[in-house]
Amino acid sequence: MRILIATDAWTPQINGVVRTMTTIVASLRSRGHQVHVVGPDSFLSVPCPGYPEIPLAVCPGPQFGRIAGSFHPQAIHIVTEGPVGWAAWRWARRRRLPFTTSYHTRFPEYIQTRLGMGAGPAYAILRHFHNAAGATLVATASLQEDLKKHGFTGLAPWTRGVDLTRFSPEPRRDWKAERGISGPVFINVGRVSIEKNIDAFLSLDLPGTKIVVGDGPHLPFLKKTFPKTIFTGRLQDDELSSAYAGGDVFVFPSLTDTFGLVVLEALACGTPVAAFDVTGPRDILASAQGNVGTAGTDLREACLSALTARRKACRAHAERFTWDVCTDMFENTLIPFG
Repeated sequence: MRILIATDAWTPQINGVVRTMTTIVASLRSRGHQVHVVGPDSFLSVPCPGYPEIPLAVCPGPQFGRIAGSFHPQAIHIVTEGPVGWAAWRWARRRRLPFTTSYHTRFPEYIQTRLGMGAGPAYAILRHFHNAAGATLVATASLQEDLKKHGFTGLAPWTRGVDLTRFSPEPRRDWKAERGISGPVFINVGRVSIEKNIDAFLSLDLPGTKIVVGDGPHLPFLKKTFPKTIFTGRLQDDELSSAYAGGDVFVFPSLTDTFGLVVLEALACGTPVAAFDVTGPRDILASAQGNVGTAGTDLREACLSALTARRKACRAHAERFTWDVCTDMFENTLIPFG
């Protein structure tokens, strides 16, 4: 099947959406599908305000039409609600072609965090976008229930996976010996931006040492405000896995993520998770068969409670999340035509 995927989030960007979609595309191709990804690199683009490393396509409509028309797709999936996503939406709607979408980002809540605006208008726009789809893929049951309350229809489950070879409990980075610090080690990994709520983690009165792995626009502010925290910058491949594994607790303070792939990556490395009781970590941790961490209303209490979790149980729980299952769900939701 010829599958057209339209997305505003694509390489070389580094985030959960890109990690998910690059993995899904590779898996679909290994199953014999022809997949064409139309991303911002296909168009003239400008840097996204506040996120200069994220390109935004400029007036992609005409060019998108030429690309899509020459590919002759038999199924269409729209990943994001940005310029490329809207171009794909209009192109498919004009031709009365069915398509699916996925809900990756809580834009209404991000707008509230960054601009202090109400979430209502943003939800109205997103509802208009996604309700036109034959199905909208969502990562967790709690997100599905939340979107239903906001009037979204046609919602379908779509879990996530983790690379169990890349993320492993061994080797563990010995942060204490390497940095001469005291334990326990509370670690956060991911994009360092304001909506990730990392300030809430670094403001906690916790024993031991806090470590932040990653890069992003909020990093200079955090370095200045929390000088006792260790900031490593971005790590990749084996360094990233051993950094996860070297933590005693992985702290995920985000209030707006729809899933949190980094939670699965931490668990795959045997590191317990502490998080707020919100969509994503709530669903991941609640489904565990052993003590793998804590999601609660008090992040400090969750951090201290997670210290009692079992590392073997963390790894065992992560092993339940495979990319094959994730690809199956994506593939089975597509609406073929032509």
